[in-house]
Amino acid sequence: MTDTEPEITAGLVRELLREQHPDLAELTIREVAGGWGNQMWRLGEELVVRMQRMDRTPELQRKERQWLPVLAPRLPLPVPTPVRFGEPSERFAKHWTVMTWVPGEPLDHGRISRGAHAADTLADFLAALHSAAPADAPIATDRGGHPREYGDGFEQFCQAVVPDELAADARSVWDDAVAAEAWDGPPVWVHGDLHPANVVVADGTLAGIVDFGDLLAGDPAWDLAAAWLLLPEGMAARFFESYGHANDATIRRARGLAAMKSFFLMLMGRNGDRGLPGGKPHWGPLGQAALDRVLRGV
Repeated sequence: MTDTEPEITAGLVRELLREQHPDLAELTIREVAGGWGNQMWRLGEELVVRMQRMDRTPELQRKERQWLPVLAPRLPLPVPTPVRFGEPSERFAKHWTVMTWVPGEPLDHGRISRGAHAADTLADFLAALHSAAPADAPIATDRGGHPREYGDGFEQFCQAVVPDELAADARSVWDDAVAAEAWDGPPVWVHGDLHPANVVVADGTLAGIVDFGDLLAGDPAWDLAAAWLLLPEGMAARFFESYGHANDATIRRARGLAAMKSFFLMLMGRNGDRGLPGGKPHWGPLGQAALDRVLRGV
């Protein structure tokens, strides 16, 4: 937020709706806790307004607008689907989108108690998502490729957050991922950012997947890392059995990427403890628990 940007309030959201989508403007508006790149406001019971905030480019929202309506019908879990577009204006110079609301609680504030059901549900979702992506699907330079392309990031995160007594084991997992054969199939649709704040739980199991701003075509191992990042201890093997078509090399790549992703959660937790922008204090323990599962392979 800069001095020239307005504070995003319920009043501002209502004014924007009145200007661009007046038929929605009188619905109840209430802020959703959390959010980073976008600030979220519930709109009635079935919708949510995503207001571009920390994201420096509108391309992430544009990506969701273009591709989620294509992908949503083939996915076995609810995902947010754009229903109205909000364009930059004098009141608010960034993009905003009205999307369907995915009921439940983010996993970083909830828990999975039905581990086997969650493992099967996540596997079914990713098996459906991981279809061959079209030639015009988005790609990224910071994710989606073989782990060997991201060694600098791994080492930077490792040095920042991993205790000395765990560093050797973490690097061993990463080295094994780097040595694994590359994905030899066509680039598939990849969510790209599966972590506890981007999945929704209800009744002790997975109930939805949100935030597709990092959607891309690439190696499915980037999503399969969720076996350790999201699921309770002991569920990784169940997940891969249910997913059905991940070979040994893909699982090795996924495990290494899960280690790096757990470092990121730990770093965000540390930033939160220090009061730094974007920090999430409660992510630290989530990342530590995920790293423990990764190192033990469970």
